Amino acid sequence: MKCPFCKGPDTQVVDTRESEEGDSIRRRRRCLSCEKRFTTFETVELRMPQVVKQNGMRSEFDEEKLRTSFSRALHKRPVPTELVDAAIDNVTQKVFALGEREVASRQIGEMVMKELLRLDKVAYIRFASVYKSFQDVGDFTEAVEAVRKAPVRRKPKPKAG
Repeated sequence: MKCPFCKGPDTQVVDTRESEEGDSIRRRRRCLSCEKRFTTFETVELRMPQVVKQNGMRSEFDEEKLRTSFSRALHKRPVPTELVDAAIDNVTQKVFALGEREVASRQIGEMVMKELLRLDKVAYIRFASVYKSFQDVGDFTEAVEAVRKAPVRRKPKPKAG
């Protein structure tokens, strides 16, 4: 790290402490050139990937858009809020875990469909009909057949940690 005073390239860490919250590290440094001391803070930077739409446009990953999608599909369905929150967290974590700088909106849509299939079959059909642009009754029939084969999850997963 360069010295902020003389721009010297060599500094020495004199003291290191974790913050009270445990989310950053405070380092006291000494410049080997000018002997001045300064403090730096080290924090984790988590960046969600950019979402690439079908038309090629890119946008920031937006958890609120994800929540809106779930809310619309689950409108007036008997699904507890904690299950919906857990499903949103699952999708967010999966997107982050991909480790990519960009992710296709289609891929996120597929993740949402898997979560909805576990939560509520009617919500899955609602989402699939819009997401896959159903054109006729045959499209609905195929989706209903897929739903009949899938189990419904009713209990939230315990959070690790």
